[in-house]
Amino acid sequence: MALQPKTPPKNAMVLGAGLGLRMRPITDKTPKPMIKVAGRTLLDHALDRLVAVGVQKAVVNTHHLGDQIIDHLKFRRDLEIVISDEADLLLETGGGVKKALANFGDEPFYVANADILWLNSNTDALQRLADLWDADKMDALLLLHSTVEAYGYRGRGDFVVDPLGKLARRPEREISPYVYTGVEILHPRAMKNTPEGPFSLNVVFDRLIEQERLYGIVHDGEWFDIGNPAGLNQAEVFMNQKFPGRRRR
Repeated sequence: MALQPKTPPKNAMVLGAGLGLRMRPITDKTPKPMIKVAGRTLLDHALDRLVAVGVQKAVVNTHHLGDQIIDHLKFRRDLEIVISDEADLLLETGGGVKKALANFGDEPFYVANADILWLNSNTDALQRLADLWDADKMDALLLLHSTVEAYGYRGRGDFVVDPLGKLARRPEREISPYVYTGVEILHPRAMKNTPEGPFSLNVVFDRLIEQERLYGIVHDGEWFDIGNPAGLNQAEVFMNQKFPGRRRR
């Protein structure tokens, strides 16, 4: 008998405050989350995926050219948008999430970077995360992707995964099988006793590895790292070839 899907988190954090330095000159006038792929902004692609699994509120943090993001989001009516303004101080990924915690209560929430794009396979990737989530043993559940099959990615990967799904860091000077996609479920308790001000979510991940509470699941669809113009071009070419003659949400 097939298991019934679990109810996904109702809240999310979309990290949209990056400077987009590697995407210059595009980002000189356009914040990275507002760059379009297949006629739709990266930010909207992420929000569309979240809405599709029932997310009702999304916190979006802003910094570089943040007014453009704020103005754009005024036109969305399918979920509640909360702006977390970092115009005065860029807090990085960890600091940005920590600043927004009051919006999530004591419930797990999705986190998604706004400079990536993912396509679902047969099962929605965010639903797969929800189905595997186990608050008794996890504080974070990351969506991973094959390092060598990721579009636009040229790094060495991030993690290795044991048979139970627990994560460990890539051994130094080696290539690991999986890269973190920038999508996860995170429990607010994972942010306890974290630094004040700017810090990376990697600080949280490393601590959770020591506590054996960082888990991962491998994405079974396509994933695009849109960190530079070459990655953006790769995503556009793929989308135009796979979905010719129409724009995909």
